[in-house]
Amino acid sequence: MALGDLAWDVLAKPDTMLLPGGDTTGRLELLGGGSAANLAVWARRTGHPAAFVGKVGRDRFGELATAELQAEDVHTALILSDEHPTGVILALIDRRGQRAMLTGQGADWELRPEELPGEVIAGARHLHLTAWSLFRDPPRAAALEAARLAQAAGATLSLDPGSFQMIQQLGRETFLAVVDGVPFDVLFPNKDEALAMSGEATPEGALAWLRARYPAALVVLKLDEDGALLEGPDTPRAHVPATRDELVDATGAGDAFGGAFLAEWLAHGDAVRATRRAVQVGGWVVSRFGARPPADAALRERLTGVEA
Repeated sequence: MALGDLAWDVLAKPDTMLLPGGDTTGRLELLGGGSAANLAVWARRTGHPAAFVGKVGRDRFGELATAELQAEDVHTALILSDEHPTGVILALIDRRGQRAMLTGQGADWELRPEELPGEVIAGARHLHLTAWSLFRDPPRAAALEAARLAQAAGATLSLDPGSFQMIQQLGRETFLAVVDGVPFDVLFPNKDEALAMSGEATPEGALAWLRARYPAALVVLKLDEDGALLEGPDTPRAHVPATRDELVDATGAGDAFGGAFLAEWLAHGDAVRATRRAVQVGGWVVSRFGARPPADAALRERLTGVEA
């Protein structure tokens, strides 16, 4: 189960540089998004039952984003808001495929503890949070209460730190104090987030720092074209190389990685095998446009071809 952001993505990849007052052509797409929702979709696509808990506006964007989740066979437990619209995220993608995101603070930022579907959360085997639910309150109190409910019922917990820039804006120590209060079993930082959390200068140093700070957690460090580096209480440090896919659009690749990893890890508990699967899925996503490209034969071949 993932809890947090469900939004409507506006993906824009200009053909040339954007200039003040200028005009250019490019590729535009409107799709369902949100980091937590994306992860739930990819967990389901990778073969694990998945659910999503969050808040959307009672509006057309909310209807469309919800319909896309349900079409992916993700169970939804949604709170509908008449006061706040569904969030919209603008992803600007450069010619290299790297993205910068502008996140509108919609209904997903207004989730409150008393709105949580407690029985649904208590029935989860695993709960995933993104730091987008922790950067401000609300929705921080709701996310922390959900983690408490899930853990009390025996669930494992995971966190994607979400944004190095938001960590910096909130303040490193403030962010760490929030994370310190939740016994996460798995952490999924990317390189920039790991460096922002740790204050270290290298991925290896950041991984060592995170393992020392959170000794009970498995840390899976996403390194883009360098693959992934992982280490945990029962997992010796290991490196899984990246695929050779050409980068088209990095939007949602980390969410796809996390969803694929959790689907595998929850099935058999082998973190290295799960990372191999996650790297394959992440590579497929970056070679296409958008966070949830339609599944095709190439994806199905990867999912069946990874070491079982």
